[in-house]
Amino acid sequence: MAGHSKWKNIQKRKNAQDAKRGKIFMKHAKDIYIAAKQGGGDPEMNAGLRLTVEKAKSDNMPNENIDRAIKKATGDLDGANFEELTYEGYGPGGTAVMVEVLTDNKNRTASEVRHAFNKNGGNLGENGCVAFMFDRKGYLVIDQSQTDVDEDSVMLEAIEAGAEEMETVEGAYEIYTDPEDFQDVKSTMEKSGFAFEAAEITMIPQTLSEVDESAGNKMVKLVQMLEDMEDIQEVHHNMDANEEIMEQL
Repeated sequence: MAGHSKWKNIQKRKNAQDAKRGKIFMKHAKDIYIAAKQGGGDPEMNAGLRLTVEKAKSDNMPNENIDRAIKKATGDLDGANFEELTYEGYGPGGTAVMVEVLTDNKNRTASEVRHAFNKNGGNLGENGCVAFMFDRKGYLVIDQSQTDVDEDSVMLEAIEAGAEEMETVEGAYEIYTDPEDFQDVKSTMEKSGFAFEAAEITMIPQTLSEVDESAGNKMVKLVQMLEDMEDIQEVHHNMDANEEIMEQL
């Protein structure tokens, strides 16, 4: 995966989540809403909804919040209608950036996203301008300190479960799958006793774009500004910079 690793970012972000719990719950609620809207409100029959509910529970989102989001989507409660959109552009230093949003007002969101790019030395582009630089993959992380299974055994289990690839990074095993195989791989490995520190379907950059310190600091500000927006669900990029800058993301 071209040296791409999300593990360190995940570790750093855990410490900041308590302060942003309200925003995190809101983002989970929107994810649950759209998944239930598309595939129905029964997690047993809707794999996408099941995954979003699991992610929400991993962040300790209350069951009543989860149920409320599902009921809004299925029409049992009144609520706003949300739309999924993706914005693409170039960040400082020519980095590729993809922004996934869920909004009930796309004009407002487009204006806010464009402002963030312009303020931090980037440019919002047309749809498709950077999407070809990313692959949509299932992504699973096993913390090495939480398992006594050796690397070869983990890899064998992952491949037998249907994973495409596994990489060992500092402190973790990162497993990649085809999006359609993600749930099967996750369930199979969980039945074998593995627990995941992260489990999601995400965008993985094909190659990384190395930037200098100045561009890297601007990129950090761009990503943080985007992630602080209520409508933003995920920000994907291909920046590679020194460790100090990457740890700020």
